[in-house]
Amino acid sequence: MSRPAKGPRLYAQPARFYGNGTLHAQPVWVIRDGSKKISTGISVGDGTSPPPEALEALGEYLITRHQPARERDRNAASVLVADVIGIYLRDKAEGQARPKDVASRAEKLLEFWGEKTLDQVTGATCREYVQERSKVAAARRELDDLKAAITYHRKEGLCREVVEVVLPEKGEPNTRWLTRDEIARLVWEAWRFRENPTENFSGRKSRQHVARFILIAVYTGTRAGAVCSAALRPTIGHGWIDLAAGVFHRRPEGERETNKRKPPVRLPTRLLAHMRRWQKNGQRFAVEYMGKPVLDVDKAFRNCVTSAQETANQAGDSQYQFGGVSPHTLRHTAATWLMQRGVDKWEAAGYLGMSLKTLERIYGHHHPDFQRGAAEGITRKLA
Repeated sequence: MSRPAKGPRLYAQPARFYGNGTLHAQPVWVIRDGSKKISTGISVGDGTSPPPEALEALGEYLITRHQPARERDRNAASVLVADVIGIYLRDKAEGQARPKDVASRAEKLLEFWGEKTLDQVTGATCREYVQERSKVAAARRELDDLKAAITYHRKEGLCREVVEVVLPEKGEPNTRWLTRDEIARLVWEAWRFRENPTENFSGRKSRQHVARFILIAVYTGTRAGAVCSAALRPTIGHGWIDLAAGVFHRRPEGERETNKRKPPVRLPTRLLAHMRRWQKNGQRFAVEYMGKPVLDVDKAFRNCVTSAQETANQAGDSQYQFGGVSPHTLRHTAATWLMQRGVDKWEAAGYLGMSLKTLERIYGHHHPDFQRGAAEGITRKLA
């Protein structure tokens, strides 16, 4: 049996020239799908790997335009992994809590698996993928998506063979957390930052939305995506913050619950006062930039962290070390603070949208009652 055609993939199309040697077209990333070639419009540049914009274009193509093969009861050697991923994206991605993240992980998978067939998904190739990605946690999350896609494909009756994805061992969780002084430093850095005046910009304050994001994320322990999508009034497709009752409804109405829980959370009084003032000043969403909601604060947050570190270094404040700080660090910080202040673990877990087991395993040692009975009992004299 002949091998199936290669699935959709990115190709660096070289520059094209007229017969007289003058440039006709710049090198550009294109999507190849069988005999079809679709330009992404993204310049090849100096890098040999596709940039994020080209990968995003490939993911969008897989979801909206690619027609993966759906013949039933095929053997693994005749099924392209790219088609398995494509079917999963078309059928399931929109129902995920963060569909763009699913598509982004799929793009990484396609770089390695896009031209392979299901029979090539083995323990050896899974380990090779982990080595190529270098970031074990990211590779594990991506392979978990591949596992879900293959399982869905088989349950749809499209492949008669069972294909197993071998996941790497879970690493130790990154529990980096920030002190109140460090949070204050980040908020201040974000709030006072000004762009350098240029022809188009007059030195405006362009990171104040990051300051607002930090306050909400650290005082509610809410994940970045839920904070950024929250509206200040009921809005279809968004979680919303009831400023009258002081409750943050983190999960949009109609969105199904996932392992990353989004239960309602009561807002601290001081944060609620801030947010009421923001709404009074015209804000419609919790995190806005130039009047529009900010769906992804990651880049701006990291720029703020870099600026805060540079400011601390210039001032000789060696106590401030912001290496490895990301938006998710704010959730770790909230959990740590709750434990340090002796909050009831069951109530803290509900506040964070986290299982009690996870809270105790990762953050329980910060609680003032941690192993207190054992520590006092070990030295107690027998009666």
